[in-house]
Amino acid sequence: MEGDLAHIGAGIAAIGSGLAALGVGNVAGNYLAGALRNPSAAAGQTATLFIGLAFAEALGIFAFLVSLLLMFAV
Repeated sequence: MEGDLAHIGAGIAAIGSGLAALGVGNVAGNYLAGALRNPSAAAGQTATLFIGLAFAEALGIFAFLVSLLLMFAV
């Protein structure tokens, strides 16, 4: 019973990986929209783009790590 609940929790935690993919798409899409509106300012926002992508990916990796811990550490 306890192992089954851990697998359900791992599945719920793995949803965070999918939501991180949505976050990365949101960051990249907003950067692209801003770059198309003002191409001269796009070069100055590239560092902000990469920071946003890194944070979104890190949250996905943390969610994946939690799901692995719930599956195999219990």
